[in-house]
Amino acid sequence: MALLGGKKEEAPSSSKPLFRREEESVSQRSGEVHTLLGKGSEFEGKLTFEGQVRIDGKFNGQIITKDVLVIGDGARVQAEIQAGTVIINGQVEGNVKATQIIELKTPGRVKGNLETPSLSMDRGVIFEGSLKMENLGAGGGTRPPPPGGDKK
Repeated sequence: MALLGGKKEEAPSSSKPLFRREEESVSQRSGEVHTLLGKGSEFEGKLTFEGQVRIDGKFNGQIITKDVLVIGDGARVQAEIQAGTVIINGQVEGNVKATQIIELKTPGRVKGNLETPSLSMDRGVIFEGSLKMENLGAGGGTRPPPPGGDKK
């Protein structure tokens, strides 16, 4: 993954500048990390963001987003997390609530409660906690009646 790579222009043209600001280039690429908390870094507090964020260092606090959070291999996170999509490769201690999906990848370790409509877990992941799966995007729908109906 290269955060500082951009397309090289072959020939200058009058309509396009030869050099683009990196933040413009990054924001135009879909599916790539917009923000990175790298290895060796530590952060404590409340993190809110749009786009995709990857944490490879240490984080302690609260994370809130409607978008994608990636916890990298080697990351250590102690946080209450609310996100659209959460992908965990590292260690997480705290409750995780996702409106889209939670993906637990090897060698991930999670100690806390998960709440999501969809879960993907690789073999070898360590999970200690409870799991609640329901459609968090639906507005308070009712459950269907139990099989067998109403017998009197």
